[in-house]
Amino acid sequence: MDKTRRNNLKQARTLQIWNVVYDVIEVVVSLIAGFTANSSALIGWGLDSTIEVVSAGTLGWRLHGEIKGIDEEKVKRRQKITLNVIAISFTLICVFISYDSITKLINQETANWSTLGLIILLVSLAVNPILIYFKRKYGKKLDSPALMADAKDTFICLYQTVVVLIGLILVNWLGWWWADPVAALLIVPYAAKEGWEAYNKARNINYNIAKND
Repeated sequence: MDKTRRNNLKQARTLQIWNVVYDVIEVVVSLIAGFTANSSALIGWGLDSTIEVVSAGTLGWRLHGEIKGIDEEKVKRRQKITLNVIAISFTLICVFISYDSITKLINQETANWSTLGLIILLVSLAVNPILIYFKRKYGKKLDSPALMADAKDTFICLYQTVVVLIGLILVNWLGWWWADPVAALLIVPYAAKEGWEAYNKARNINYNIAKND
């Protein structure tokens, strides 16, 4: 492995470490804010961010493995296990968000204002574009589909942040009680799509390993 690639791998791994640190903070703060304010959208956003933690952590693990020169098949097996975990997690998140949001729509429950939720959403709007830029940068330098895909996941998280923020504002400024559960439901299609893609990627890795064996 040449020196330039090794340096890029190390920088990309450092990026993923910082990504995990921030996402953990995001998850904790958003869930506290969500449960305190009875906000389906904030809770759903926080749960979805847990997948970002798993994805970023796993990618960092894989980058570390390449730096250390581990066997390619071991990398694939790690990826397969993680993708299956992500697919299951997304499925559970879709079920929870759908049940919680539909129940609140039926009961006409509204969310309370959350200053903490507003702060973490605004911070996320500032942080995620930076993460997207550097993930794409190193994804291109390393010719890494995984890093490019991770950048896409972060972009989806950015979209969800905007949706949840709009829902929070509509509930409290215009009194649209239904905006919060509707904002949460808008997360479901993207979570389902990501879960399905993770499942298909894991299945393809199964095929490749079986073929190699």
